Amino acid sequence: MRIELRDAERRKIGRIEVDPVRRPTRVHVGGTGREVFLDWDTALDDARHLRRCISCGCRDLFRTKAFPQVTGFVVVLAFAGAAIGALGLATTPPILIAMLLVFVADVAILLVSKQRLVCHRCRTSYHDLPIARYHRRWDRAVAERHAPPVVPGRKGTRGPRLPWKRSVA
Repeated sequence: MRIELRDAERRKIGRIEVDPVRRPTRVHVGGTGREVFLDWDTALDDARHLRRCISCGCRDLFRTKAFPQVTGFVVVLAFAGAAIGALGLATTPPILIAMLLVFVADVAILLVSKQRLVCHRCRTSYHDLPIARYHRRWDRAVAERHAPPVVPGRKGTRGPRLPWKRSVA
C-alpha cells in the first residue's frame, strides 16, 4: 500500500510504501528524514480493508479516482477539439481523426484510473489497496464536520463562522 501522508493541518509530509500485513508502527519518510508513527489498532476490518486513517485515526474515509498526470493534457486537448468543432473547422479528416484519438484517450483514462481512499480530516491518501463497499464518495456534510483547523496568520484556512457577521454579495 502506498500512502501520501499529511499532518493535522493537511500539509504534505511525504510518500511511504507500507506492507499492511507487517503493520509497521514507525516509518521514516524518504527524503525528509522525518519519523512518523502509524496507529494500526482497529484500522483494518476482518476482511483486511482499511476502515480508518492510520495517520490521524479518523473513521471517515472517502473513495475517489486517482487520475494519472496526463489527464490534464488530455482535457486541454478535448476543450481545444470542442472549440474547433464549435467554430466549424472540424470538417477535414485529419482533425476528425485527432478528435477521435483524444476521445479514445479520455475514455481509456477513465477506465484505467484506480480508486484510492482519502481521509476527511487530514487528507492522507491510500493507494493500491482493496477498498470496502461501505466507503462512499466525498460527502459535503462529512467534510464540513472535518473542516481544516484555523491557524492564525496563515492564508487558506477557514475562520470561525460567526452568525452575526454575514458577507454581503
